[in-house]
Amino acid sequence: MTGSFDKTSAAGWAEGAAFAMEAGMVQIPYALLKHYRTLRLTDGEMLLLMQLLAFKQAERNEFPTWEQLQARLGCTANEIALYFSKLTKEGFLRIDSVEDRSSSVQFERYNLTGLYRKLAECMIAERTEPDDEDDFLFAGQPEIQNGTTQSLPTEERNLFTIFEKEFGRPLSPMEYETINSWMDQDRYPEELILLALKEAVFAGKVHFRYIDRILLEWSRNRVRNAQDAKEYAQRFRGGGRS
Repeated sequence: MTGSFDKTSAAGWAEGAAFAMEAGMVQIPYALLKHYRTLRLTDGEMLLLMQLLAFKQAERNEFPTWEQLQARLGCTANEIALYFSKLTKEGFLRIDSVEDRSSSVQFERYNLTGLYRKLAECMIAERTEPDDEDDFLFAGQPEIQNGTTQSLPTEERNLFTIFEKEFGRPLSPMEYETINSWMDQDRYPEELILLALKEAVFAGKVHFRYIDRILLEWSRNRVRNAQDAKEYAQRFRGGGRS
């Protein structure tokens, strides 16, 4: 029986396969493929993590731009922003600032240690207490309770949107992480963050370093809410010193 796959076709196929393999291969942790639903990751978030791994392994690019990720994922910048916001907020990834010792040049890279730690917890739970997997995995994580996922709150999405409108451009991953840090680590109320942004706009200094200085100054002076901020501003503008 003579098949259509003759020597010429075989040679062509082999050449194509060789070219594809020379382009590189990417290793995706099996635990990620198996447990991403357990970790409450969406398909989009999962694909983003896989693309970060691909950029790092195949292209030695540890900090791909949002434009590069958009081209691979086929989604909008706002969708990528929401993916990054959730993944950083829940500890799957973070952004590290690193200095090249040979050139003293600083650069940024995505750190997936948090993802690997969560996958390790999945594997341990699978071996030891498979019936209580969810309780083991998400102990101490306030975002996920009683087997349900509390997705990124609408007001936080609005907060990011307001910043983008005032800046007149999409926020960078570092800027998203800064806002998350203000809320999660510094525990600044959302209304204070928005007021600090308003103060920066009023002063004509719309950049994150200035806004951070405002928030730090307010924190040192026990400004806790909008009324405190108003009284504090009045004292320094001569509008009602008490």
